[in-house]
Amino acid sequence: MAGFAGACPTKHIGLVGKLDHNDGIDAALTDTFQCVNRKNGSPLRLRHIAAITSAVLVLAACGDGGGTDDASDAPSSTQKVKVALDWTPNTNHTGLYVAQAKGFFAQHGLDVEIVQPGDADAASLLAAGKVQFAISAQESLTQARAQNVPLVSVAAIVQHNTSGFASPKAKDITRPAQYAGKTYGGYGGPVEEALLRTLVAADGGDASAVKVVNVGNADFFTATKKDIDFEWIFYGWTGVEAELRGEPVNIQYVKDYDKALDFYTPILITSENQISSSPDVVKSFVAATSEGYTYAADHSAESADVLLKAAPDLDKDLVTKSQEWLGPKYKDDAPRWGEQSAQVWTDFTAWLYEHKVITTQVDATKAYTNDFLPTANG
Repeated sequence: MAGFAGACPTKHIGLVGKLDHNDGIDAALTDTFQCVNRKNGSPLRLRHIAAITSAVLVLAACGDGGGTDDASDAPSSTQKVKVALDWTPNTNHTGLYVAQAKGFFAQHGLDVEIVQPGDADAASLLAAGKVQFAISAQESLTQARAQNVPLVSVAAIVQHNTSGFASPKAKDITRPAQYAGKTYGGYGGPVEEALLRTLVAADGGDASAVKVVNVGNADFFTATKKDIDFEWIFYGWTGVEAELRGEPVNIQYVKDYDKALDFYTPILITSENQISSSPDVVKSFVAATSEGYTYAADHSAESADVLLKAAPDLDKDLVTKSQEWLGPKYKDDAPRWGEQSAQVWTDFTAWLYEHKVITTQVDATKAYTNDFLPTANG
């Protein structure tokens, strides 16, 4: 399989709310994270695979990986909290906006600001103590913990992995073995080639015959109209958009070819320091967020409108259809929203190590907790 050429480009994303970026930490964090590709028009594309390196470790080791000054100085009656999105607002985030709009956060004594990370990664802001919570993914958090950055997942936002390798139907790619001889449009993340190899091998194909090209900021629809045959997408956004465009796709979901690949993406994360210093805040935030996602799952149209009000530049039809598709998958077959399985964490952590995405053994049982979730019966 051809290697990735060149550095992964990044794109500045405007903020919803303003983070205080005046102390030089942002530059260090941006330089020390592996680059994160931010795809125009495809906010759910896997783009958050960031391994935290030594400079971030120094920040975390020096005690910056916990709550922010805003949180510690806030009156006890109303706790100020910041949560960083992993990307521009989309239906992965609807529950947060619903919790804000419906007053669930306020009912739990929280004054929550939802922010976008700009050029820094959401997890890096959390590691530096800029925010108390962030949206991330299991692979990103595991890579962080492999570098001794003490981040913890407190809820699975979507219960099963909805990502896969997709191609326009006209290309007639219906199974991973057919990737051989085709061109894959990637973003330079460390998990991509390992996923490709796994799927192609599972289907009896030749992974070395897949050409991999870094497509930069070209979105799925632009890239696949040119020299790219297939890309890695989340169906709940890009796949739904393809339906609305009248440009249907074939998709091979990664979870269908190896049970270890049914990992959690996205997840709600915090830091070990936040948990130890402010467990009541964590419990309140997770409870309110759970209420938001549960409500969103049961009230698709209303919740789509809430997201559109918060992010009016989004396409209304896409948000509405995406919310219809994704809402039932928030909880799916779990006993409650947010539930995380030890098997999922253990299997995927082992897969990352086996495929050399991480080179240090990680204790998967310390990477997540269900302790802050409300009970299944409310």
